[in-house]
Amino acid sequence: MSYITRNLRQKVTYWAPGVPDGFGSLTFVAPVILNGRWEQRTDLFIDSAGQEVRSAARVYLDADVAVDGYVFLGESTGTNPLTVSGARQIRDFRKTPNLKANLFERVIFL
Repeated sequence: MSYITRNLRQKVTYWAPGVPDGFGSLTFVAPVILNGRWEQRTDLFIDSAGQEVRSAARVYLDADVAVDGYVFLGESTGTNPLTVSGARQIRDFRKTPNLKANLFERVIFL
């Protein structure tokens, strides 16, 4: 266990971005449970459109995720994050390697 993942002691449910179902809704794949650290805090960041945005939380994870996916603090078996109270959309994802480039710090902003 590395210093990067040692403190990821919370469970975070992740749903990859949904795909249109042809009827005006989104279909999501089954959720995945990840290890993480959820910090309820405000951060300023620049989104993919170049706009300065405020986040409501910063979450450290042990796996790559995609922008526009959803996360939930805790374990959920819900198949649609839009119906899970407390599920939040990922607005930005950052991945930074350590100096040896063999471990990565992964951070998302909500």
